[in-house]
Amino acid sequence: MEKTIDLQNVSYRYPNSKIQSLSEITFTVKTGKLTLIMGSTGAGKTTLSMCLNGLIPQLFGGELTGELVVAGLNLREYRVQTLARNIGLVLQDPETQIFGITVFDDTAFGLRNFLVPAAEIKARVTEALKKVGLDGYQDRNTAELSGGEKQRLAIAGILVLKPDVLVLDEPASELDPTGRYAIYQFIAALRREQHLTVLVTEHLAEDIIGQADEVIILVQGSIAWQGNATDLFRDLTLLDRFGIKPLPLTQIGWEFYQKEWISYSQIPLDLSSCVKMIQKLLSSAGKHRFEKKVIPEGASLSANSPKPDCSAPVIIQVENLSYQFSSKNGNGLHNINLKVLQGQFVAIIGPNGAGKTTLAKHFNGLLKPKYGKVFIDGMNTASVDTAKLAQIVGYVFQNPDHQLFCVSIEKELEYGLLHTSLSDLEKKARIEQVLQLLELEPYRHIHPFKLGKGERQRVALASILVLKPKILVIDEPTTGLDWRGVQKLMGFLKKLHQQGSTIIMITHDMDLVARYASNVIVMKQGTLLAEGSPKTIFADFAMLAAASIISPAVVRLSAQLRASGLPEIFLDEKELTRKLISELED
Repeated sequence: MEKTIDLQNVSYRYPNSKIQSLSEITFTVKTGKLTLIMGSTGAGKTTLSMCLNGLIPQLFGGELTGELVVAGLNLREYRVQTLARNIGLVLQDPETQIFGITVFDDTAFGLRNFLVPAAEIKARVTEALKKVGLDGYQDRNTAELSGGEKQRLAIAGILVLKPDVLVLDEPASELDPTGRYAIYQFIAALRREQHLTVLVTEHLAEDIIGQADEVIILVQGSIAWQGNATDLFRDLTLLDRFGIKPLPLTQIGWEFYQKEWISYSQIPLDLSSCVKMIQKLLSSAGKHRFEKKVIPEGASLSANSPKPDCSAPVIIQVENLSYQFSSKNGNGLHNINLKVLQGQFVAIIGPNGAGKTTLAKHFNGLLKPKYGKVFIDGMNTASVDTAKLAQIVGYVFQNPDHQLFCVSIEKELEYGLLHTSLSDLEKKARIEQVLQLLELEPYRHIHPFKLGKGERQRVALASILVLKPKILVIDEPTTGLDWRGVQKLMGFLKKLHQQGSTIIMITHDMDLVARYASNVIVMKQGTLLAEGSPKTIFADFAMLAAASIISPAVVRLSAQLRASGLPEIFLDEKELTRKLISELED
């Protein structure tokens, strides 16, 4: 089979850097195959991606050595403009490759540059937008799209060119669960229909593991491991070594393997194989059903949810809130009513474009109610200026780069305190406390943009925490972070919550919602679809389907095991594993 990507001894060093970002990279990808590139933040995944269509070194400069041949083209001999016809690159940050005022114009940008006839442009743009879930968005203003919608648009802008090779750098990091699944199913269809060669960098592999022909792990710019996905994701010690998030259901199988109940090859990688494994173990133990608290046939899956603490005061109250974008094409908000109690950890979930960020921006005055009312700590936001609200509600944007503008981390933290009445001694004490809390002290004199995205996310969070807000709103906090970065950031948020802060988290990561949230708000098309505890929300599969949300794998496993009498829904694979072990050993 022909090699479509062929890299031999590729090394690269950015301008003015003494460190090699890539070192002696050698691998090939055969035509029609999909290679998954994984590794921690800063491992070199994005740098490698930009080498594959000539952006490095043609745009970024620096020193590139080795041989790079992609789609039969020696990358050293062709300009980026020529390579773009054959090699499509979707960047990690979609905003860096959106140029058009409208969705149609942006998608058509590449085709117009290649002088494709107008009629063909219209047909190809319509087809591409439909396949990425943006059908009907042609006239939408790109500035009013959500982060996930922008990511879909960036993918459409490349797919419309029909390249031979598709390089995707974290292509689904800002998509809702259904969107992630749909994008990767679409890529699978393209590979079947067009024999497309694909290289994907990812931190989360659950939706793509079945497609990957090979996995390459980068560590500090070098290939540290290379092999098939099955060998990697069944070995939890290997995943831990490289800081890669294990598949939740595989962790259950790993515990059974450690007890020598199953063989290594029987460790499940997906839901169906996990269900079969458990049912087989029950049968081998002489059981066909769970014996404790068996639910009656036909009953709904019990959410078994703890009762909320209603004694806490209301800190956010929204009454009949509606909001319409200026273009009148966006979903906006429609008659939202909700209450958030002080000290809650609230997750706002829903598909891309549901209005989650639009709602949250009303909490700190970035948007003022046009219809309805919003009360923060008893104050009507319509009559309170944003500066005062910012002292109560800290807001960390989806893209941390939107709120970093000082020359050092220390200066970033100082800036927010400039106009407070605090003494210099107290300001200094707060800065030191936050630097220590978020483990940023070693970087205090470094420019934020010399750090990786994970560190910049922490800097943005630190710049808010130094103000000691009662409420912290954090929008997609884990986008682009590796598994260790996610664990560290969520650990910080958990600590803040335990100290009494009210946390509002907008996220598409349902595993994080299940693990950390005390209350969940579900939105769809600008409306509040449901509200309740994680167990209550994730047990309502019909509502989740209507909201284009896929519940965590362990919840879906709980539902599948209902036929065997599993008495309740589980949000954590460790809890479910303990339940299974107790049943099998009883």
